[in-house]
Amino acid sequence: MKNLYTSLLLLLAVTSYSQTLEQFMSHPIESNLATSQDGKNIAWVINDHGKRNILVKTGTDLPRLLTDYQLDDGQEISQLVFSPNGTKLLYVRGNSVNRNGQNANPASLAEGVDQAIYYKEISSKSPPAKIQVGNSPVFYKDGLKFLFSRGGQIYESTMDINYTPKLLFSARGTNINPSFSPDGNEVLFTSDRGDHSFIGMYNIIRKEIRWVAPDVSNDGYPVWSPDGKSVAFLRMAGTKVGELSNLTGGVKFSIWIGDATTLKAKMIWKSPADDGGFSQYATNKALNWTTTGRILFFSEHSGWNHLYSMNESGGDLKDITPGNGEVENYTLDPTSKFVYFDGNREDIDRRHLWKSDITVGSPTAVTTGEGIEMYPTFAGTTLYAFRSTINTSKMLVRVDEPSKQTVPVYVPKLTTFSSKDFVKPEQVIFKAADGTTIHGQLFINRASTGKRPGLVFMHGGPIRQMLLGFHYSDYYINSYAFNQYMASQGYVVLSVNFRSGIGYGRDFRRAKNQGPRGASEYQDVVAAAKHLQALPEVDAAKIGLWGGSYGGYLTAMGLARSPEIFKAGVDVHGVHDWSFNGQDATNSWGLQKNEADLALKSSPVADLSKWTAPVLIVHGDDDRNVNFQQSIDLVEKLRDKNVPVEVLVLPDEVHGFLRYDSWKRVFENAKDFFDRTLKK
Repeated sequence: MKNLYTSLLLLLAVTSYSQTLEQFMSHPIESNLATSQDGKNIAWVINDHGKRNILVKTGTDLPRLLTDYQLDDGQEISQLVFSPNGTKLLYVRGNSVNRNGQNANPASLAEGVDQAIYYKEISSKSPPAKIQVGNSPVFYKDGLKFLFSRGGQIYESTMDINYTPKLLFSARGTNINPSFSPDGNEVLFTSDRGDHSFIGMYNIIRKEIRWVAPDVSNDGYPVWSPDGKSVAFLRMAGTKVGELSNLTGGVKFSIWIGDATTLKAKMIWKSPADDGGFSQYATNKALNWTTTGRILFFSEHSGWNHLYSMNESGGDLKDITPGNGEVENYTLDPTSKFVYFDGNREDIDRRHLWKSDITVGSPTAVTTGEGIEMYPTFAGTTLYAFRSTINTSKMLVRVDEPSKQTVPVYVPKLTTFSSKDFVKPEQVIFKAADGTTIHGQLFINRASTGKRPGLVFMHGGPIRQMLLGFHYSDYYINSYAFNQYMASQGYVVLSVNFRSGIGYGRDFRRAKNQGPRGASEYQDVVAAAKHLQALPEVDAAKIGLWGGSYGGYLTAMGLARSPEIFKAGVDVHGVHDWSFNGQDATNSWGLQKNEADLALKSSPVADLSKWTAPVLIVHGDDDRNVNFQQSIDLVEKLRDKNVPVEVLVLPDEVHGFLRYDSWKRVFENAKDFFDRTLKK
């Protein structure tokens, strides 16, 4: 009888853990929506098992594939743009270059790769044509030519594959973000000179460059007025001697209006403090001049990243997205009287869509519930967005505003994905040792019984927020899938939104003494682990942790500082020595020479004497965010100490792994590692 009982238990264990990794991570990911000017045609990208292609929907027709790329080769598709009449599509395929000028080639394709602009007639059955090496295509008004960027300069091309591109103009600096004036005769651009930048205008007819109110400042984000007679732009201070950019800081900024004829400019608004920086680079439209005469911009001066509206003289300033919540993206409706934005107001650990009058404010909810809705976009009068749930990844949906319902535009054929074994992530809120309130997401299979190992997951960035469902970023879509998979395999996982992340206001993101200046956020990781240990379902003696990038840094911190808690870790491309000048993420905090000792003390390598737990270290050797040497250094030091170290190196992969196969290999190795170290 005892043997029969044991056999039944074993059978139940096998049955409950029979799920495969692919069932959790193979849902196609959709992104990069583009719309034609008349709103009749839309195009977007679908990534299915690493095979990236373009879907197009013309008029009332069903969506169809416009391209047919069949390899998981890590070559991204982005920057889709329709011609003015909506019949042509340009897009960019390939990845940017590293500091040595090499394009990312994570599949190690022997023929090499580049980043190039492709052209496709959307009604044609012929394959796309590769036109020019470069990026950032912008059509002329006639749709016969386009501008693009290459090596920091702006060129002109036709759709002819044999056309030799022409340099639009010759100017010092890195010249970026060209935009045509309403009449199509001038090109507005930013010229970055390193420690300062200018707003330039190039007249196509007169072939003349003019500069708008040049100063010692960093001017950027220019936009045309609706009549083309003026431009608005942001002005920030130029870079002083010895000054370095600081990810955790902010910058003062002002909004200026320049006359397109006289080139004189005047300031119409100034931020109360250092309320810029994050507000511009983390959002989709830093500045907008609407056809109704309102100027829209982002600022954090309320304590949250909000969208503001004012008139053309800088008066009648309104916070049109008020409340406790961040705003990341918005779009104007066809009348330019309303904005539709995404944010976490009234649902702090999700994202939903909201509508607000650009002169009054008073937001109203467009979507609600347990889904996550992002990136609102209008095609004509139809509102689209991307949506995910607890068990479906990011998909393009049509939003029906009256009913608050969303309808998928394309229903992919799922071959290996299954939604049935996902658990509903539970919101948990706990306190760190210093009293800071921390949010997290708990992945636990409530149908299982008995004690289980626990895992703490830390995101990267650190300017990120994990959510109660599939994320809107590819990197964290994959991370979320792995956390779900591990919950199905007999683990309890707690994803922790530690301080320095987004989603909980400016003060939380700019927490004191974070990262290389004291690692204050590490106490949030410890608090998460203690929360896990207190759960009756968790074996308190079997706690592991994992994370990528900043999460890799915190993984190594846990193993180095708290061996009494953490018994194993998977460190994915983490920073291990903040004092190392690797010309990478370590340079993003604006560290001065007199902070080198503090940076080292805030690093995992500062004291490896207590590190005894096994670790799996994962890194791609074409990482452009965290120098590969960060892992070399730590691995060799741990080997010298006879610490159990396992290594998974991905040749030619970048920081945010570009191949489906890469993610799958990482997670297969991580699961095997945790099974051997925490389940024995």
